[in-house]
Amino acid sequence: MAEIRVPELAESITEGTIAKWLKQPGDTVDKGEFIVELETDKVNVEVISEEAGTVQQLMAEEGDTVEVGQVIAVVGAGSGAPAQQPSASAEPAPQQPAQASEPAAAEPATAEEASSGDRTIASPAARKLAREKGINLADVSPIDPMGRVRVQDVEAHGSAPKAQPAAAAPVKQQDKPADDGRVERVKMSRRRQTIAKRLLEVKQNTAMLTTFNEIDMTNVMELRKRKKDEFFDKNDVRLGFMSFFTKAVVAALKKYPNVNSELDGDELLMKNYYDIGIAVSTEGGLVVPNVVDADRKNFAEIEASIGELAKKARDNKLTLADMSGGSFTITNGGVFGSLLSTPILNGTQVGILGMHTIQKRPIAVGNNVEIRPMMYVALSYDHRVIDGKDSVGFLKMVKELIENPEDLLLGS
Repeated sequence: MAEIRVPELAESITEGTIAKWLKQPGDTVDKGEFIVELETDKVNVEVISEEAGTVQQLMAEEGDTVEVGQVIAVVGAGSGAPAQQPSASAEPAPQQPAQASEPAAAEPATAEEASSGDRTIASPAARKLAREKGINLADVSPIDPMGRVRVQDVEAHGSAPKAQPAAAAPVKQQDKPADDGRVERVKMSRRRQTIAKRLLEVKQNTAMLTTFNEIDMTNVMELRKRKKDEFFDKNDVRLGFMSFFTKAVVAALKKYPNVNSELDGDELLMKNYYDIGIAVSTEGGLVVPNVVDADRKNFAEIEASIGELAKKARDNKLTLADMSGGSFTITNGGVFGSLLSTPILNGTQVGILGMHTIQKRPIAVGNNVEIRPMMYVALSYDHRVIDGKDSVGFLKMVKELIENPEDLLLGS
C-alpha cells in the first residue's frame, strides 16, 4: 500500500482544495502518473502517484480543503474494489507533513524569518513589532501575494477595530433572501477568494493614486505593420504591442528606480532586477506571471515569454516560480475594450501600468487637427514611496518611447 499525501507546495501555502480527481477507485495508475489536481491560492498543482498499482480509496472529495501532508488517497496492488468516499461523520484527521519532505537546504531568508514551529513567513522587523504589540503573526493578513508578513501588515492589524461580539448584532430572519429559485448561491473558488482578499488589503494598506496620459500610437503601429512579417519569419513569434511597452517600462524603471522598489516598514527595498508581471485573464480570475529579466531579453524573447506564460495560465500550468518575484506589473484592459481604468497595485509592488483600447480621435498636430489612433495609459502608484514628479515623469517617458519606437529598437 502507498499513501498519496498533499505535497509541500511553498512556504506560504499550507492547504489546498481538491479541484479534480484524475483517477477513481479501481483505476490503475503508473508510477509518476497524475492522480489529482489541487487548487491553491496561486496555482493549480497536479499530484503524482509514487507507486504503480490500483487506486484503493479516495480520502477526500472534490471541493474539500486538504492540508499539506494529509493523506488523500491510497494506492495498492490488485484490482482494488472501489472504496466508499468518506462521510461527514468519519472524516479523516489531517496528517502533519513528515520531516523527510522538508527541503534539504533552506534559503537564508527562510531560516531567519520562520522558526520550525511557525509556518508564518515574516520579516525580522515584523516579528519584533508583533512581539512588542502582543500580536499573533498567524492572525495578521499580509498584502504580499506570497504570504510574507511585513511591518505595515502588523501595524494595520494592530490599529484595526476589534470585532464586536456576535450577540451585539442579531441577524434578522427576514434579512436572508427567500429560497424561491431566483437567487443561486455559488461558492467562490479558493483563487477568487484570495484575489478578493488581496485587492481589499491593497486598497486599505496603501496610499494609492493614479496618474493618466495618452499615447499617439501612429508610429508604433506603422513600424509594427512594416516589420511584422519579417519579424515572424525570423523569430517564429508575432510582434505585438506588449514587447514595446515592456521595453519602455524597463527603460523608465531604470530612470525612476523608486517605481521598482518595495516598502518594508521604514525601509525601501530597491530592486536591481526587472521581472515584469503581465496580467493574464483566466476563467479562474486574473493571474500575473512574470517575464523574468526583461531587461536582458530582446523583442522576440519577450513576445515568446508572454505567449508561453499566457498559454500556461489558460491551461492552469503556471508554477509558483512563474508567479514569484515580480517587481512591476503591466495590465491591458484594452483587449476587452476598456477606454480608461484605474488599475490596483499588485501585492507589495508600488507601481502598475494600465494599457487601454486604441481609439481614433481628433488630435491637434501643430496647427492642424488630425485623426490619430490614441491610447489612454494609467500609472497607479503608492504615494508613500513615489511622489508626483516621479510618477508623472515615469509615465511621460513611457509615452515618449512608444511614440518614438525606433529609440526602443536601438536601445535593445
